[in-house]
Amino acid sequence: MEELQEKSLHPRESVKIEIPQLRTKFDELDENIQLAIECAADKKAEKMVALDLRSVASFTEYFVICSASNQRQVQAIADEISEQLKKQLRQSPVRIEGYNAAEWVLLDYGDFVFHIFDKDARDFYDLERLWRDAIKVDLPEGL
Repeated sequence: MEELQEKSLHPRESVKIEIPQLRTKFDELDENIQLAIECAADKKAEKMVALDLRSVASFTEYFVICSASNQRQVQAIADEISEQLKKQLRQSPVRIEGYNAAEWVLLDYGDFVFHIFDKDARDFYDLERLWRDAIKVDLPEGL
């Protein structure tokens, strides 16, 4: 028994394992998600991130998260996404939450949920940390 204990006290060799970072390409996304991301970019959304949740959640396939510098911009981004998806693709959100307060607006389109935060709310809720197991989507440069 002492021999077994003695062996377990010896330091083990550390092995570095590199896990490849899986990424989803922007052009693999459905047309409606691409359009929503482009609309947000047109309204100067900041720090946009898209997460592929298909392997970690069953209630939606993607989250798109962005920030805005003030509450009016939060609403302007939400308005542009809603208007353009309705106009171009005849798609309306299933649910909109937080529009009046405009600290965190959630546009739920079923297959994807678009989150628009003011800076303080985004830092506080930190959705990227909560969903860190999700696969990131490669967004085009400039978005």
